Amino acid sequence: MKRKICIVTGTRAEYGLLYWLMKDIQADNSLELQIIATGMHLSPEFGLTYKTIEKDGLFIDAKVEMLLSSDTPVGIAKSIGLGVIGFADALDRLQPDVMVLLGDRYEALAAAQAAMVARIPIAHIHGGEATEGLIDEAIRHSITKMSFLHFTAAEEYRRRVIQLGEAPDRVFNFGAIGLDNIRRLPLLSKDDLTRQTGFQWKHINFLVTYHPVTLTKNGVGSAVQALLDALDDFPQAGILFTQANSDTDGRRINVMVQEYVDKHKDRMLSVKTLGQLRYLSAIRYMDAVIGNSSSGLLEVPSFRVPTVNLGVRQRGRIMASSVINCEETTHAIHEAIRKALSDEFKASIRIMKSPFGNGGVSERIVEVLKNVELSTTQIMKPFHDVEFVVS
Repeated sequence: MKRKICIVTGTRAEYGLLYWLMKDIQADNSLELQIIATGMHLSPEFGLTYKTIEKDGLFIDAKVEMLLSSDTPVGIAKSIGLGVIGFADALDRLQPDVMVLLGDRYEALAAAQAAMVARIPIAHIHGGEATEGLIDEAIRHSITKMSFLHFTAAEEYRRRVIQLGEAPDRVFNFGAIGLDNIRRLPLLSKDDLTRQTGFQWKHINFLVTYHPVTLTKNGVGSAVQALLDALDDFPQAGILFTQANSDTDGRRINVMVQEYVDKHKDRMLSVKTLGQLRYLSAIRYMDAVIGNSSSGLLEVPSFRVPTVNLGVRQRGRIMASSVINCEETTHAIHEAIRKALSDEFKASIRIMKSPFGNGGVSERIVEVLKNVELSTTQIMKPFHDVEFVVS
């Protein structure tokens, strides 16, 4: 009997990271792939990206509706509740042997709760990381404690998962799974990107993505305005925006960005999603990637393209030397962009190596999922104590 591996995906970015893992499971004769699509994938406002999954030749076994029209804290909390109910029904029908979750979003938290109660072992990707500006920090570590298997992106993150009480023989550092796309996808040319997106390349070009900072109580308006004001200082730049996710204030960010783009249509474009192929293809032709997305830390360094990382959203993560951190003020962002464009900085990162490996992650995860013992006694995990001295 084939071992059933159920992968949950709720966003376009997450799906892009999981794509090759899904394909490798699908191609393995000893495994059966199950996919649950949820969250932004099912929302017209965010592009109905479940259609991308189907277009890629993957079958969606269940759709869990949980995204409300509100992105307030109350709306997000209610979405989590709806998600737990929907995942409980889906898992009862699908009866997977293992559920795979990636990262730290609230959709994954809802799925983890339902799987934990159903005694379905969870394999968690990208645990052990720190994002001090987000509720995702607490969500990620909560999913770690509900999970049986762990696949981290760096040795430091592996140690942190073990510090949380997980047994070392169930924690694997294979590197960042997103780097598989760089190694395995045939990236597009500039001309192909123009034909597919309509973006017109200029003398210098920026890729910009700004997501909500979920732990702030002051909203995002001033930070987004500071970013837009700083971009005004580079009137020669072509700017390609990808829209914010569905976290608190995500819709407000998208409205502000679209209003800004509408005033500069000759050199700017805003899209709901590029998809992984076009996104990665665009990176290699950019002079800088600007914003607060985790992709600026994980994938962009492999292209040796500068990242201007704004604010606290990614604070606590391992960062390559190609990442320039700055405060969310117009002056600080302006100076960081100028540094990214300088010949000196570009030369300094020319031979840089990514701290997150070289890819090949999906194949190694599949081997673990195929061969790990999943008996009841195995998945009833004890707490693994770590020897340390309290100062």
